[in-house]
Amino acid sequence: MRMRRKRNLNGRIEGCKQVLLRTEGDGFYDMSPDQRTNLIDLAATFGNSNSLALEIGCGKGGFATQFAKQYPNVNLIAVEKLSNVIVEACEKALKEGAPHNLQFVNCSAENLHHFLPAASVQTIYLNFSCPYPKKAYSNRRLTNTRFLKLYKYLLKNDGKIVQKTDNFDFFEYSKEQLLANGFVLEFCTYDMYAEDVSNNIATEYENKFVAQNQKICKLIACLPKYSTD
Repeated sequence: MRMRRKRNLNGRIEGCKQVLLRTEGDGFYDMSPDQRTNLIDLAATFGNSNSLALEIGCGKGGFATQFAKQYPNVNLIAVEKLSNVIVEACEKALKEGAPHNLQFVNCSAENLHHFLPAASVQTIYLNFSCPYPKKAYSNRRLTNTRFLKLYKYLLKNDGKIVQKTDNFDFFEYSKEQLLANGFVLEFCTYDMYAEDVSNNIATEYENKFVAQNQKICKLIACLPKYSTD
């Protein structure tokens, strides 16, 4: 079921410009690839050369805001394709003081190369991405080969992907796709809360699943040090 458009969405989006760095905007898909490209000047945006983390599918912004507060020396760009959703994330960040190291981008994941330079990202966070359980929709999964190729483009050579999910089948699929695309699993668990979670930042979905006694899977994947992809 399609989400109903929020009342005064355009006005609320306009009120978030302090933290909303880029939007695809009307007519984005009518443009040529060159016209769509509007790369972010990261040094100018954040005023420093700190490493960059990227959360793809930030939802209502709970992880993003907490991460930015917990790691003030890491810049974070939180991405969400739904304007209805990202406006809440931006408003949450503003309400909690708009951490200096946090910005949002309203776009589909497959378009990130139009906004972020190559080899600019240290860590990509995939927190409870939609598993798209039907096989026919597997190319929409954020760990599908087409997305992993994009991540290789965006990641620094020593960059990492961190994934958390409650969906076992999706987790198995992600592992297979990562290994098939040249990534190495640095860490992998089918029950994250049986490990040390002292530095974990829980998302809204995560808290819900944990309350229901569902196990949380987590992996950290990286490219081999010798890779030049």
